[in-house]
Amino acid sequence: MLFLILAESALETIPPKVWRHPLIVKHSKKRGVHPSSIILDRSYHHKVMGLLDCPEKRGRPDIVHFALLEALGSPLNREGLLKVYVHTISDKVINIRPDTRLPRNYNRFVGLMEQLFEVGSVPPGGEPLLWIEDKDLKSLIEEISPSKVVGFSLEGAPSTIRDLIGGLKNLENPAVIIGGFPHGSFNEETKSLFDEVYSVDREVLDASIIVSRVIYEYENLLSISKKRLKA
Repeated sequence: MLFLILAESALETIPPKVWRHPLIVKHSKKRGVHPSSIILDRSYHHKVMGLLDCPEKRGRPDIVHFALLEALGSPLNREGLLKVYVHTISDKVINIRPDTRLPRNYNRFVGLMEQLFEVGSVPPGGEPLLWIEDKDLKSLIEEISPSKVVGFSLEGAPSTIRDLIGGLKNLENPAVIIGGFPHGSFNEETKSLFDEVYSVDREVLDASIIVSRVIYEYENLLSISKKRLKA
């Protein structure tokens, strides 16, 4: 089992600090909902981003959307060998059932996330496909208790994804942590959770690219494609 964690992800509702800003008030009235029920999105809320802490790391729910589509649609996930979590910049953890099929349309995805943040689970009645908890990354790591925690950062030791995934061959439940934000770096608390940290390119790569390549190399490690073709 591979644990995949998108950490410090740029997915959150509009923070109270900017609820009274004219842009937010206007957008809220247009939507007909309170700002607390709207997902922060730089495309709509660019003018208020500078008023928030770490603005470069916030307001990009599309990063989580693309990464989750890659992960949940993978053969590794369909074989029941992948568990995905989203840790947000506001210290919430989104749990995702492996058989979840997220909408490919971005606006529908955002609507789903707004429902999740407001109600706490999706769908609201019955067995949830997604549910959200107030939980920091350290607590999540302690809960899932992985055999090793590997982080991805330009500050890490240089390595190809194939080589570093190869180093997980004899581990039962490793975890990989990938940043779910557009710019900046992990905070110090997150960095302290890594057993190993690697840089896999000389430039910052999109989270969805890292996710897809990590999963692909892990599938190769387990010969998933051959096993699926023989089945």
